[in-house]
Amino acid sequence: MKTAAIIVAAGRGQRAGGGTPKQWRVLAGRRVADWTIERFTDLVDHIVLVLSPDDESAWHEFRDSDIILAAGGDDRANSVRSGLHALSDKGVQRVLIHDVARPCVSPDTITNILSSLKTYIAVAPGLAVTDALWTGDGSVVTGVQDRTGLYAAQTPQGFHYDAIVSAHASHSGGAADDVEVARAAGLEVAILPGDLDNIKITYPEDFARAEQILGAAMDVRLGNGFDVHRFGDGDHVVLCGVKLPHDRGLQGHSDADVGMHAVTDAIYGALAQGDIGRHFPPSDTQWKGAASEIFLRHAVELAGQMGFRLSNVDCTLVCEYPKIGPHAPEMQKEMSRIMDLELDKISIKATTSERLGFTGRGEGIAALATVCVVKP
Repeated sequence: MKTAAIIVAAGRGQRAGGGTPKQWRVLAGRRVADWTIERFTDLVDHIVLVLSPDDESAWHEFRDSDIILAAGGDDRANSVRSGLHALSDKGVQRVLIHDVARPCVSPDTITNILSSLKTYIAVAPGLAVTDALWTGDGSVVTGVQDRTGLYAAQTPQGFHYDAIVSAHASHSGGAADDVEVARAAGLEVAILPGDLDNIKITYPEDFARAEQILGAAMDVRLGNGFDVHRFGDGDHVVLCGVKLPHDRGLQGHSDADVGMHAVTDAIYGALAQGDIGRHFPPSDTQWKGAASEIFLRHAVELAGQMGFRLSNVDCTLVCEYPKIGPHAPEMQKEMSRIMDLELDKISIKATTSERLGFTGRGEGIAALATVCVVKP
């Protein structure tokens, strides 16, 4: 049984504020759409992302991915029809239709809907209304509404593919959701238990709540790194991947890039994977004089293999000379290249030790680093 998810992401979401469509705004370190897409990645055979023609950068970004792209229409129903059409040659029997603005949907909700489609032709999660309901004119209460039998609709809503395609083909448009389309075509829709955390981001304050929900499920770790290298003969030093002219060089088994070593150890520490020496023993001659980029790339790749992504890096170099400030932007760019991490998530700065200790006496350079890694 082939399954697919259609993620409707063509809306503008103006009520959410921010000046950018809500699906492209950052939530807990990632865009809303990225969270939503990831929820379905391992649970269905195909994902269709319905985009606005105005979202040119998104079309370019996802074009070479496994995600099927479809152009959104002038309302939600037409956008869904576009997504359904994009699946016409995929042999799909079951389809889930989901709002991109619900990034907190749980795997249990998705699998429960897919499982229920073995029994029902159409299913949707809903929350029984428990609050008292009023009618009003915007400023005062004008009456009350019986809440008996009322449910707050959620997505994803699941259907047999052929049935929902036929329902949309016969519908005149203007539906609030796909359950309305299905019922207009005479389909019976089974109600499944909804999830209080499966919120739809609609207003600015919803971002804070969604971030709390996602944060509770994330594995967030911090790692610290510290390294020291003494000065010796040489005419330059390498710090955070950048070669700086100096009247002495740094001594070490590799290229003695003290900043990069501290960041590398911080990543290993966050992963509880020891330090550089565990992975690249100094007793192994193949690493003598090696570029520290090799170590840092390994740490970043290991994080990815363990399911983590780097959130941010903060590195402080402690020395009297050479002066770091003029070279910090270049170091930031080089570390960004190696780690494949945005510039604004990398901090490279320097301080002195007020001429105290070995760094104050100009005998060497120390570096401290803190790294945050996150597993969604």
